[in-house]
Amino acid sequence: MAVPTPPLTLGIEEEYQIIEPESRNLHSYISEFLSQDEKQAARLNLKPEFMQSQVEVGSHVCRNIRELRQEVVRLRRAVFDMAERNGLYIAAASTHPFARWDEQSITEGARYRELLDDMRGVARRLLIFGMHVHVGFGHKEDPELKDLMIEIMNQARYFAPHLLALSTSSPFWHGKNTGLKSYRSIIFEMMPRTGIPHSFSSWNEYKAYEQTLMKVGAFGKRDPVAKIWWDIRPHPTFDTLEFRISDICTRVDEAVCIAALFQAIVAKLLKLRRNNLSWRPYRHMHATENKWRAARYGISGEMVDWGKVEAVPFHFLMEELLEIVDDVVDELGSRKEVEYVRTILRDGTSADRQLRVYEQHGGDENREDALKAVVDNLIAETKEDVYD
Repeated sequence: MAVPTPPLTLGIEEEYQIIEPESRNLHSYISEFLSQDEKQAARLNLKPEFMQSQVEVGSHVCRNIRELRQEVVRLRRAVFDMAERNGLYIAAASTHPFARWDEQSITEGARYRELLDDMRGVARRLLIFGMHVHVGFGHKEDPELKDLMIEIMNQARYFAPHLLALSTSSPFWHGKNTGLKSYRSIIFEMMPRTGIPHSFSSWNEYKAYEQTLMKVGAFGKRDPVAKIWWDIRPHPTFDTLEFRISDICTRVDEAVCIAALFQAIVAKLLKLRRNNLSWRPYRHMHATENKWRAARYGISGEMVDWGKVEAVPFHFLMEELLEIVDDVVDELGSRKEVEYVRTILRDGTSADRQLRVYEQHGGDENREDALKAVVDNLIAETKEDVYD
């Protein structure tokens, strides 16, 4: 099998919150954004989401991490400009600190009606915002590269919880501190076919699973393949491996770091494959245990090193991961972006910063004002480095 070498292409999708400035609450406005300037919406790959208070953007295919940074900045700037022309703001976090799901307007259209009819109350609770990173390294027409994509997905499952911990941005839900750093992860896993994927022996085995679910009506009539929502999946349309486990990162630097790490992990696993080696396979239950720890504690807890069968402080595991990818990051041109991990470990994730702001403004004793201060800080951080 011919194993591709870097550069590995990158793409990113981000889902932003639409914020009304006075209340700091979510505001249903995506339909207006789409109708005001259809050409601009097309340039941003602007898409409606299930709820009208969400706006999704998608990047062009990027040849390297520098291009991806430019795309993240371009997209955020354009959506900020669009929002501010309408007297609104944008924030990047995977839950809103106090908005309620039962007060949201649902986007019209057959796709969303079908989702609501199928998932009912579970779908109504999906007031969450994600970030998806695409890594491309092959061609749709090459069946061997399809097998390779499945092989890489199987191995990358081990590292996915690490990047969830680094990206956590959803500690609040309905105005309360949940005690978790990524409550979005819990909400989303109420849906079927979510979470860490199980392993597959080949592309054909994966497709057989997909076709079986389609045959028994598990996917509905619209966008059937897209209803496999795993944390890592072969994208049903693009020639990419899509990493969906992350919370959306509030700061540009964080988003770029997470994308660079996903790319570096894939590059490392491909390098091992070229040398007839592979990362040790771990079972689904191993990755799932670490995902729970990532969602609960973020970077401040421990994860299990399954090779040693030992719970290890997260900081140590991240230094180990940096060592693992050290021999590919220069080839990718992403050393600086990958090593931003140490800044996250030092300063905290978005979830950590939200909790600090909340406590600094009175916490539970001054909940309403403290939560509004969290929103203000999210807006400011989302805007950092966008207009430099």
